Amino acid sequence: MQSSFLKDDVTLLLKDITGLVTPMSAAEREPLIQSGIHYCQMLPKEYSPTDDYNKLFYSYLDEGSLITAQAVANVSKKIVEKYGNNITLVSLARAGIPAGILIKRYIKYKYNIDAAHYAISIIRDMGIDRNAVDYILKKHNAESIVFVDGWTGKGAIKNELVKELKNYPNISNELAVLADPANITSLAGTYEDILIPSSAFNCTISGLISRTFYKDNIILENDFHGAAYYKEFINEDKTYEFIDKVVSFFPQVTEQEINRPNTFGVDEVKELSNHFSVSNINFIKPGIGETTRVLLRRIPWLVIINENKKGSDIEHILQLAKEKNVQVQYYPLKNYKTCGIIKNIADV
Repeated sequence: MQSSFLKDDVTLLLKDITGLVTPMSAAEREPLIQSGIHYCQMLPKEYSPTDDYNKLFYSYLDEGSLITAQAVANVSKKIVEKYGNNITLVSLARAGIPAGILIKRYIKYKYNIDAAHYAISIIRDMGIDRNAVDYILKKHNAESIVFVDGWTGKGAIKNELVKELKNYPNISNELAVLADPANITSLAGTYEDILIPSSAFNCTISGLISRTFYKDNIILENDFHGAAYYKEFINEDKTYEFIDKVVSFFPQVTEQEINRPNTFGVDEVKELSNHFSVSNINFIKPGIGETTRVLLRRIPWLVIINENKKGSDIEHILQLAKEKNVQVQYYPLKNYKTCGIIKNIADV
């Protein structure tokens, strides 16, 4: 699998489908998704950021990288306490890969542990790439495996992981994340809804690879799930600007004990579903990372902003909403700072 990730940072267990699938615009994909075609059977066209959007990213990079470094330190400590010296990081592509690289780097920096690191695909309602899991199990103990993602939204991927790992009883179904506003895991770097800079872009901060793909006429029985490499974005690649900036803050952070909240993100999503009359809960994408994804990859109807949490970490969302002419509404959110709601094509 081609990418701009360094081979020492991660082994991508993905089939390179570059050139085999034509990326589609959000306007083309959204009606198909809402008609029942699974999103993993299509690739989205990548958003090329405007100058204003890029400026916002760079203005926040230092602050966001320091916050991210703190979350990396916190979750890495928990991983080492639970797994000891025998750690196999398995990042969930795509958003989990930068998080996994940072955790791998921090564990080496702080504890002098060389953790193996792989990236594999898991797709909501379609499952985990079992060929990739089986490949890892040929090389590593099941008990050493810790799954990694960037952040949580509602917790759908965690639910998918729990379901799929019933087939692998010796692998922990705990999910390590940098930010867990949904409050679904003990292996979290923070329970705050933070802006991790890698969530602000798509491929250009994730090794120039697409989100993962699965369609059985292209992904054959013995193949890994697929992804495409976007070489045309090589001059916009910010992957290691972000990773190296976060790593530069490692000496400035100390590992902190954090308290879990007593509220759960899924309850707030249900409340939003009722308040905004959204019948399909999958149309509600809570949290900074998920809201950004809605604006970059889907057809948004509404962006909700926590009325008490205005700040530099949501400026990029306001910029995207402005560029795409999406309505913004303020609301007393509890677990999240922002929430994106997808437009129901049937209502258009």
